[in-house]
Amino acid sequence: MKKKKIQNIIILSIAVIIIGGIISYNYSVDITKQKGLQFGNELSQIENQVSEIQNKFYSEKTKWSEGDVTKEKLFEFYDEHIENFQEIITKYDELTPPESFQSSVVLLKMSAETQLESDVQLIDWIKTGNEASKIRSDALIQEAYEYQNLGLVEFQAAKVGIKHYVGGEKFEEPQGVSPQKVSQVSEKMKERCNEQFRNESGGFDSNEIEIEWFNCNNKAEDWKMEHMP
Repeated sequence: MKKKKIQNIIILSIAVIIIGGIISYNYSVDITKQKGLQFGNELSQIENQVSEIQNKFYSEKTKWSEGDVTKEKLFEFYDEHIENFQEIITKYDELTPPESFQSSVVLLKMSAETQLESDVQLIDWIKTGNEASKIRSDALIQEAYEYQNLGLVEFQAAKVGIKHYVGGEKFEEPQGVSPQKVSQVSEKMKERCNEQFRNESGGFDSNEIEIEWFNCNNKAEDWKMEHMP
């Protein structure tokens, strides 16, 4: 069951990679097309890196299970894995997505962060044999899949310029998205607003920036209202 969940995450990553390169097709202004294309390519690269690092993570675990690597070597690799994964996750913050794609970036970053949390729990289980860590790891993988699924749908919806989900083969509202998860995503969006517009003391450098922060928070609230089950 867990293997299937992991495969689903990888499949979704590949889907983002495929659509990333053609993100600009529905932009009419050349400068916006260029920005959209650049963003799509950069996002594709990040998602590809997440997919590759996760494939390697489980590949090394399989090697250890089959006796091809020692536990010491496995833990050395896992220390590097955590450090490398954290570095990849920071790249989401370096993106400059068009406004309609901002929520999809938040969701995809949350998915990657949750995958990393799952990895940490799985490593703890291998080290200590604590079954609670294994159970937590499995639950986090499922959460990561849900965030990525929602992020991909957001990405597709933004690409064609629609604000709401429409049923059908291409766009379907994700099932089983709880009010708690919607609220969590909204709060993450607000955190990004604070990071983008507030200065180190928590204030604003100008009235214009404060207005931008206010609008950013309103968009997070609007997203919450639109997606609340």
